[in-house]
Amino acid sequence: MNNTWALVLAAGEGSRLRALTTHRGVAVPKQFCSLVGGPSLLEEAILRAEAIVPRQRVCTVVAEQHRVWWEEALRFMPRRNVIVQPQNRGTAVGLLLPLLHIAQRDPQARVVILPSDHYVRDEAVLARSLRQAASRLAFDTKNLWLLGISPEEADPELGYIVPGNRDEAGALSVAQFVEKPPMTLARLMIERGGLWNAFILAGAVSAILRLFYLRYPQLLNDMRAAVHLDASSPDEAVAATDLYPRLPELDFSRHVLEGSETALRVLPVPACGWSDLGTPRRVSEALRRLSPNGTASQETASILNLAAQHARLQLAV
Repeated sequence: MNNTWALVLAAGEGSRLRALTTHRGVAVPKQFCSLVGGPSLLEEAILRAEAIVPRQRVCTVVAEQHRVWWEEALRFMPRRNVIVQPQNRGTAVGLLLPLLHIAQRDPQARVVILPSDHYVRDEAVLARSLRQAASRLAFDTKNLWLLGISPEEADPELGYIVPGNRDEAGALSVAQFVEKPPMTLARLMIERGGLWNAFILAGAVSAILRLFYLRYPQLLNDMRAAVHLDASSPDEAVAATDLYPRLPELDFSRHVLEGSETALRVLPVPACGWSDLGTPRRVSEALRRLSPNGTASQETASILNLAAQHARLQLAV
């Protein structure tokens, strides 16, 4: 496990949730908000990561334009472990940059990838699945593992994983992976045993980079060269800043994972009350399950409380 890392993804804009995250005219990315008061979603994701690996092997990718929110919040992390993305070019590029940084420090690295904008009601259940996925990496450096959540409904805003047969090692293969299918296809995939794609991944960094190489070899080579050039001055990242405006905007699930089913394995997660809080409706549903009134209190001066914002909007309506 000495080569196992955790990577927390915290560079997203959360644009679909702006009705709830806009405060005094400023849209706060949802990972820097809390659901019901207390720690932010980002802080909760880092605690999730620290349940798998020690803090010195937890990395976070953040966006330069969000510095006002993350700089103070991540002051406790080793500086090299905070990887700053110059601008947003989609989840594929947002994932590739920190993976190359980790690979440069540890060529044998294995990584568990965690989004920073999720809510989990039962953290202990998810933690067991995360540790199970991490333990798989000790002997499986070829496949990329996806954690699949049992769907509660057909939702065309989520990705779906249809498990296939078990391979020779007893792991569940992936028969079909589709990101945000139409409603009719989402229902059909659920009927076939499909699981929600939580975008929680585990794999050897070399295996994930191989998927990039098969689809976007020039992108991989350009990014690897930029990361190498910036290694001597990580606080400036001149080469990456120069490269980013020329990069394509790519979604990792749609442009890298779809069609790569032979390299994927899925680990079903028992019911744990997971939500990606991707839309106001899903925030409302998470709050409804937390308390009879679907609200909570305890606002702090520095962290926007989504429950309080939701309550204000309900009163306004």
